[in-house]
Amino acid sequence: MTSLKQTETSGESAEETEKTNKGELKMKTTKVKQYQTRTSKIGKVVVFAAIVATLTAAQALPLAGPNCPATVPAGYVITPFGYFHPSCVNHLAKGDVVRQDENAIEHANGTSDNVQACAYAHYTADGEEVSDERAVQPPDISHAWIEYAAIHTSSAYGQVYAEWDVPAAPKDNDGQTVYLFNGLEQYSGDATIIQPVLGWNSDYASAWGIASWNCCVNGNVNEATPAPVNSGDHLLGYVFDNCSAGTKTCSSWDVVIVDEENGNFSELIDTTNYGQTFNWAFGGVLEVYNIVQCGDYPPADYVGGIGFYNQSVLNDKFDVITPAWTVTNSSGGLTPQCNYGGSVPKQVVLTY
Repeated sequence: MTSLKQTETSGESAEETEKTNKGELKMKTTKVKQYQTRTSKIGKVVVFAAIVATLTAAQALPLAGPNCPATVPAGYVITPFGYFHPSCVNHLAKGDVVRQDENAIEHANGTSDNVQACAYAHYTADGEEVSDERAVQPPDISHAWIEYAAIHTSSAYGQVYAEWDVPAAPKDNDGQTVYLFNGLEQYSGDATIIQPVLGWNSDYASAWGIASWNCCVNGNVNEATPAPVNSGDHLLGYVFDNCSAGTKTCSSWDVVIVDEENGNFSELIDTTNYGQTFNWAFGGVLEVYNIVQCGDYPPADYVGGIGFYNQSVLNDKFDVITPAWTVTNSSGGLTPQCNYGGSVPKQVVLTY
């Protein structure tokens, strides 16, 4: 990609270059172009109304269940961030925007609802009560994040993008929940993570679904309207900022996951960063709850695991970078042991 400086000397303005650099990666493939259109000065992306399909009503998030840690109270639900009281999970409708400055959710019709701090504790996958919101990062999530591929920078990222396919259903069903996603958060002292997520037995019982998430300031979880997907469907998941080039701590982000086969999608548009600098990028994460046996995992695909491919990452200046992913395996000492691992760099493959 032509650098910002090179393009400016050729007569193109910095503003035009910014739109070009962001647009080239946001519309990296013709597949993405089917779902996006450029609409504003900063390259805001909206989804064409023409692709909005009639979506099956989402089911409630799964209850913690009998296999959860004994410390988790009855009635709690499973999220990609641990166990939460249902009243602390905000289910956003299409067009809803989470506003940090107003501590509110703004609706498409112009009205808004105040967001109060969650009145209930939440818990990690191991059942540890979280008293500090900054304790939700992967090293503290423990059993939830089994393995993940990540990079971090002293600056910031402007976008992360990946494609992956919906696996077949797990062979066994023990009430487990499996999440597969990419995303961004702050490397040190993080308070929130933004991520497009594929989940098994999450919003849809014993089935796959997609949802975009922003969590967990003041103990609250924000989930965009989920959508059902089917095994074999091709997914596009991406997170990108809506600020000008060089903005390290951007306050406006879009989180989108699209099913190429059925046109279903889930999106958080113009969602807040809660004051965080997103300098930690994830190319692929496997997160689980209530795994009893190896058959609770979905069958591996042709690469021997779950592949996140066509990876693309932008820095805060919207320059394309080549991510040197490092795979972390957090499964040591856990039961069951299912040949966990991972490989890079052509694509991120998480194995089990």
